[in-house]
This record gives sequence, structure tokens and C-alpha cells, in this order.
Amino acid sequence: MPISSALDARLEELGIEIPSVAKPVASYVPAVISGNLVFTSGQLPFVEGVLPETGKVGGGVSAASANDLARTCVLNGLAAAKSVIGSLDRITRVVKVVGFVASDPSFTGQPAVINGASDLLGEIFGEAGVHARSAVGIAVLPLDSPVEIEFVFEFA
Repeated sequence: MPISSALDARLEELGIEIPSVAKPVASYVPAVISGNLVFTSGQLPFVEGVLPETGKVGGGVSAASANDLARTCVLNGLAAAKSVIGSLDRITRVVKVVGFVASDPSFTGQPAVINGASDLLGEIFGEAGVHARSAVGIAVLPLDSPVEIEFVFEFA
């Protein structure tokens, strides 16, 4: 299959494949456009429709595993953005990342978990992947997911 864009080439170089957009698990859409921004719904780390791990970070889920799950959320967020803008080549900047970490009460490493997403966005987009961010610890996430992440992308 021929490479259709510079971003496709970068993804292939990184060994990354963008999945199909995840089906919503409630009453919402995966992403919406407002002006030149794409806002995604919270992305869980689904892999082929299944959460690979559930539970609390710092409890049954390690911070390292949660960091990997945050990377998976990026792929799902890009799939959601692509579903409304057609091509990821249209993304000109990652504006904001809001990461939620289902945390054991004693766990305080939320920023390191969400670094999984931030680092991957930097690997994919370079300078355009540098973004504002929040990393929030909470009691529970939908379907007992350890991580959920929202994205705001600027596009042309």
C-alpha cells in the first residue's frame, strides 16, 4: 500500500497504526469540530473494542502499564479526529490534552502516566505536538478503565 502523506510515513516509521474509531459507549460522538479545532470525547484505551486492563493505578495497575494505556488513548484520539476531518495531515497543532487517571488513594504519579500520551504526540508531530495539559487523579473511570484522555487538535 503506498504512503499517502508525510504523517502516514511518520506513523509507519514509528510502527504505529491508527485504529478504526472506537464506538461510543454512551450518548455522545467521538469528536466534534468548532471553528478550526477538533475536540474529542474522552478516549479510553480500547484495543479492538476491549480494554486491555482495568482497575486503579497504584493498586492493581502499574504506573508503567498505565503510561502505555495513555499511548493507546492517543491512537484512539487520532482516530476520532480523523473521523471528522478526513485526514490527520490536516492537524497543525496539538492544543490541549486532559488526562484522567483512576488512582489508588495513595497514588500521586498522574503526570508520569499522562506523559505516555504527551511523549507519543511529540514523537508523531514534533514541535506541533507540544501542548497544554492537565493530569487529574480520580476515583473511577467508565468501565473501570485506568486512563481516559481528551484531546483538542487545531487543523487547517
